[in-house]
Parts: sequence; structure tokens; C-alpha cells
Amino acid sequence: MDNTIITYILVGITLVTSWQAFNNPDMRFKMLFSPRDIRQRGEYYRFISSGLIHADWFHLGFNMLALYSFGRVVELYYGVLFGVWGKLLYLLLYFGAMIAGDIAAYFRHRQHTYFSLGASGAVSGVVFAFILFQPWAQLFVFFIPMPAIVAGLLYVGYSYYSATRGSIDGIAHDAHLLGGLFRFFFSIILSPESLTSFIQQLFGS
Repeated sequence: MDNTIITYILVGITLVTSWQAFNNPDMRFKMLFSPRDIRQRGEYYRFISSGLIHADWFHLGFNMLALYSFGRVVELYYGVLFGVWGKLLYLLLYFGAMIAGDIAAYFRHRQHTYFSLGASGAVSGVVFAFILFQPWAQLFVFFIPMPAIVAGLLYVGYSYYSATRGSIDGIAHDAHLLGGLFRFFFSIILSPESLTSFIQQLFGS
């Protein structure tokens, strides 16, 4: 069995579900993240279902490429750190980051109409976990090479700035930020030695 089977399963399920939603507007509407429907109708499944659908093929492709690229590395690290529990924790924290990414939007928009979708919060969590394990790994951001830790700091700054502006570009930047931070710190809680390793790698000690 492939050591990164969970990542492949997550990518596969999200691809199929998103493709079906592209062709089924009713299905898509029922799966959207809608704070008011969650509050009034108790449709809590939307915290998860909204992360299994995407706005378009570019949105889907970008998220799934990131999940495939970074998720396999993070899944392997979880296997090393947590043994037989590694894959379960990897999966739980994936969906945990997905939910955490939507919490702020839920409380901000639960009184009025608001919709969002996409796995960005969960995928951001995977990327932040990757940064925890390999802070100096070289990434390419818009074709510009930079260390993972630098890309992460720029990402946090941009997400925070955009979120405080009310996401005027239509993207839920707080989902990216909260989902990423959720998984980063929960990975440290589950494996405190990962923080020690992170600091040692940062400062070359």
C-alpha cells in the first residue's frame, strides 16, 4: 500500500465531488458553506461539504496540486511521528483545519446571506505543516524561488491584511489563515519535538 494513500484519496474524492457539483447546481447549492443555513437549519455538514467542492477548474486544480505536492510529505512525517495513528491524525487534522478555516466566517456572517466553498483552509493547513517540518525547503511562488518559511510569513501577512479589508476580492482569506495556523499549532501540540526541530532548522543549530 502507498505510504501516502490518504492524500491520494482526499485528492480523488475532492476531484470527483467538485466535478459532479460543476454539473449539478442543486447539489452545489446544498454543499456550499452558508452560516445562516447552518444556524437556522442545523446543517452543520456544510462545514465539511463546502470543502469538497470548488468554484471552477482553476480553483480546484490549484488546491489539489498544493494538496498533492505538500500532503504526501506531511503524511509521511505524520507516519514517522505518530506511527499507526499517523494517517488517522493526518486525516482528522485535514478536516479540522477545514472547519477551523470557516469558524470566523460563521460568526461574522451567521445573520445574513453568505456563501463560500473550496478546500483552501484544509490545504493551507497542509502547507503550514510542511513549513513546520521543512522550513528551508525551496518553494516556487509565482515562479520565484524562496524558502518555505519566507513564503509562509508572506502568506500570513497577505491573508491577515486581506481578511481585515473584508475579503473585497471575494476570497475568504481568513479561511486560509485560520486553517493554516490550526494545523501548524496542533501539529506542535501533538508532537512538541517538532517545534524543537523547527527552531533548530531555522537557526541551524
